[in-house]
Amino acid sequence: MGNVRRSLLALAFCQFIVAALLSGPAAAQLERISNRDAVAGLKAALEKGSQAAVATLGRTDGFLGDARVKIPLPESLRRAEGLMRTLGMGRYADELVLTMNRAAEAAVPEANKLLVDAVKKMSVQDAKGILTGGDTAATEYFRRTTQDQLRAKFMPIVQHATTKVQLAEKYNEYAETGARFGLIKKEDANLDSYVTQKALDGLYFMIAEEEKKIRQDPVGSASSIIRKVFGALR
Repeated sequence: MGNVRRSLLALAFCQFIVAALLSGPAAAQLERISNRDAVAGLKAALEKGSQAAVATLGRTDGFLGDARVKIPLPESLRRAEGLMRTLGMGRYADELVLTMNRAAEAAVPEANKLLVDAVKKMSVQDAKGILTGGDTAATEYFRRTTQDQLRAKFMPIVQHATTKVQLAEKYNEYAETGARFGLIKKEDANLDSYVTQKALDGLYFMIAEEEKKIRQDPVGSASSIIRKVFGALR
């Protein structure tokens, strides 16, 4: 997570720019820092940060080993899980959870190129909105510009992963048992869509968490662009 933290430090740039512009005398000192520098620094930070987030999640246990993003059973199955375990079918629940999380881990690396492209296509207005926006302005920019494309990229990978390990067969067996007790309906959930959305949610969550940390503690680590800003403000 340290790589994400270091690489997104430029997001805190806005705090110093806005404060300086409003302070009067400091504004003159900031003339040494151009808008081009600010935008270039932001883009570099976002590119590195998004890649680090992908690297964190797109590996074995990237999802499964992190309670914040671990993909649980769909709600309809969670309602029946206790009974299934009582009936000695707990291993099906465990296999489903393992498979869903492995599928997400396999899909997330596909996000790299699209996230980098989103950064490269960022306009000056986009950058300004991120620099002066809320705690998750950069994450919302990524969500707005990449979510539909990422869903299209993730879905076939998730489908391939679930088919390869016969998740559909396991799901059907598990769901049919629950259905016999009137607890769930198989048609209530499409597991491939469910896993795909959870993979997207996990990715944006990870980027957002790091973005908020950087905004809250901009001096926690050093970067050239932050040093440049501090030097101008002295």
